[in-house]
Amino acid sequence: MFILGLTGSIGMGKSTTAGFFRAAGVPVHDSDAVVHRLYEGEAVGPVEAAFPGVTVDGRIHRAKLSERLIGNPDAIRKLETIVHPLVRAVSERFVQAQAARGTRVIVLDIPLLFETGSEARVDAVVVVSAPADVQRARVLSREGMTTETLDALLARQMSDAEKRARAHFVVDSSRSFDSARAQVHGILRAIAALPGRRIG
Repeated sequence: MFILGLTGSIGMGKSTTAGFFRAAGVPVHDSDAVVHRLYEGEAVGPVEAAFPGVTVDGRIHRAKLSERLIGNPDAIRKLETIVHPLVRAVSERFVQAQAARGTRVIVLDIPLLFETGSEARVDAVVVVSAPADVQRARVLSREGMTTETLDALLARQMSDAEKRARAHFVVDSSRSFDSARAQVHGILRAIAALPGRRIG
């Protein structure tokens, strides 16, 4: 099985690109979606214990949690030590399940792929990228997003330039959807004959 790691900074079009892989028939594991589920289940207890007051109606209130994290690297690291192992366990079960089905190619969509050392878990890395002005315009158009929040998020992430330098494939999302879709299909053609890894 060939495992593609998909990553890209906030506002770069990673979710849209993941959708193009899905549309091409490739199973995608979405780490962000897993975090959302964990914040309504398994992670609630340990996160509330570490950050009292961030739970509302039995689930983690992301805005309250975010307030505790902005400008506080120690708090971010504390949260990551709780959440990252839980996400990793879910993704490992996904990989095993797809291997058992004989799936040829899968995608692990991991926003902090390089930052968490997850490139060691994949056979090739796809980075989704766009010019900085396009990125900022996209993100700042989101409801509730501020320049301060965006800068704090970017400070946690490896620079786009370094991600592109470390990527095996780069999808330029600054052009049309058709262009990005064509780039995804080009990646799938490029890896079609490459050996993957034995799982299990």
